Amino acid sequence: MPGFVDLHIHSRFSSDADFSPAELVEMARAAGFAAISITDHDTTAAYPGAIEAAAGTGVEMVPGMEVTTLYDGREFHLLLPYLDWTSPVIARIAERVSSGREVEARERVAALSELGIALTWDEVEAASPAAPPLGVTIAQILLDKPASKAVPALRKYYENPGRTWAASLFYRDYFMEGRPAFVPKRHIALLDVLDLAPASGAVPVLAHPGAYFENATRDDIAALKGRGLAGLEVFTSYHTPEQTAHYRGLASELDLVATAGSDFHGRIKPHVRFGDIRDGGREVLDGLLARRRPA
Repeated sequence: MPGFVDLHIHSRFSSDADFSPAELVEMARAAGFAAISITDHDTTAAYPGAIEAAAGTGVEMVPGMEVTTLYDGREFHLLLPYLDWTSPVIARIAERVSSGREVEARERVAALSELGIALTWDEVEAASPAAPPLGVTIAQILLDKPASKAVPALRKYYENPGRTWAASLFYRDYFMEGRPAFVPKRHIALLDVLDLAPASGAVPVLAHPGAYFENATRDDIAALKGRGLAGLEVFTSYHTPEQTAHYRGLASELDLVATAGSDFHGRIKPHVRFGDIRDGGREVLDGLLARRRPA
């Protein structure tokens, strides 16, 4: 099968993305992709609708999910391509993450309120009904409020619209460790997901290892390989050319499948355009399938 693959795309079932599965399938078809994976944050709500939307289009839909985890005190994101979205194991993982995320979200909103930043939980909940919101989603909801534009402390986030990922800047200023609205993360342990997920048919892949919050080292990746990691997202919008070369070398050295994923969301990441990552083909899918354990 000719064409490219992108195994890291978000639909509107993620609290911070814009497009429906059907829209993403059409975008993939128009861009010449052979396969995509909709990997929403900690949920498989896009399925089976995404599979149905792809039927007959020539675009293969690889079922997946992106799980937010903790490892060695850092936030690591794990992709689970080829999962069975009906699996009780996946439901258990999603429930654990969702419950922790709601606690985090409520605490973040409360922390902003204590700082005098006007945002209520009712506003956040109404704007993100599909799932408990990520920190960057809370930031976007705040910045979307017309009244926020008049707040002096928020003025800088409205500069250079469309070129600056304002919600991300706000996240770094307020929600990261050491910042005024930081709250402890309550994510599921990465090692727990590596232990559980293969029973669902999933083939675990570490997403964007060079991301600033992850910064995965060779020792990290080697240890995770020993616990069941099968792939490494080498080609991604997060990586510089130098990082791509570095992680490509590690994938080869450690016998991991080098995967490609854009982490496309929509307006919340204006610098990531659909179809930007074109470094993976059918060999990526073949490599993952060769390591898959039947559900």
